[in-house]
Amino acid sequence: MIKTVVSTALPVDERLLIKKNVIRHGNSSKRICIVTGTHGDELEGQYVCFRLNQIVQQNLEKLNGTVEIYPALNPLGIDSITRGIPGFDLDMNRIFPGNPDGTMTEQVAYTLLRDLQGADMVIDIHSSNIFLREIPQVRINEHTAEKLVPYAKLLDVDFIWVHEAATVLEATLAHSLNSLDTPTLVVEMGVGMRINHGYGNRLVNGILNLMHSLGIWAEAPETISVPTPVVSVGNRVSFLNADASGVFLTEIKNNMIVEKGEKIGEIVSPLTGEVFQTVEAPTRGLLFTLRAYPIVYQGSLLARIHQF
Repeated sequence: MIKTVVSTALPVDERLLIKKNVIRHGNSSKRICIVTGTHGDELEGQYVCFRLNQIVQQNLEKLNGTVEIYPALNPLGIDSITRGIPGFDLDMNRIFPGNPDGTMTEQVAYTLLRDLQGADMVIDIHSSNIFLREIPQVRINEHTAEKLVPYAKLLDVDFIWVHEAATVLEATLAHSLNSLDTPTLVVEMGVGMRINHGYGNRLVNGILNLMHSLGIWAEAPETISVPTPVVSVGNRVSFLNADASGVFLTEIKNNMIVEKGEKIGEIVSPLTGEVFQTVEAPTRGLLFTLRAYPIVYQGSLLARIHQF
């Protein structure tokens, strides 16, 4: 059943509509929510929503509870290939928990938060941005790690990053929901403006696996054996930043083990043929983030490595 969660007026006789698909079967009151499309340039979640919709609806007898799928929390951003909310110059994932008496965007955030509140699990799907490529991973605030890491291990991801609390993250959907005792997992995978079917299929199977553990899905997926992800706790992530502006060239792929001193890539000048910087791994570890967009400026993030 398609339901409208948000309906609000736009300036020129139009309306902003945010919809969800509610799939319910059986007598269980348990509910899982899949949300994505918070950033208009992140599309990996669109495929996940499509496949999950198909699988659940074609196997309805296996469902005992409610699955709610929100493919576009920021439909204006998706329509216009804009990361934030067009016309407002706002990152939608920085305005939660919202305000029922605030601006239009704050009212939208508040309404979405209240609609999701109380779910047994929320999966918040992101896909980095156009600049960085991420392996399938779950990111968890250290304050909720004890509760959420066991769930994250069921999602068929390669990496779980338990990060320190940061003030900016307090305005995210996940932080707001977790603060309301609604368990929420943030998934990052792939790269902006692209869809990786392999990553998407893995996450769909992981979600079904998690649903099975919650008692919402009758059987665990048979098509995969969920691997044990690397869990990063504490200050074990190294950031590689550009020392110079130029074009970043690399021959390696993320999701591989790199050795200390191993060459990650080069920053070069197309004008002079110079190599401005040879980028080397500062430590042995798992390369889980790698620059996808080659044009870089001094200070640009090139890679992240989990230290072994």
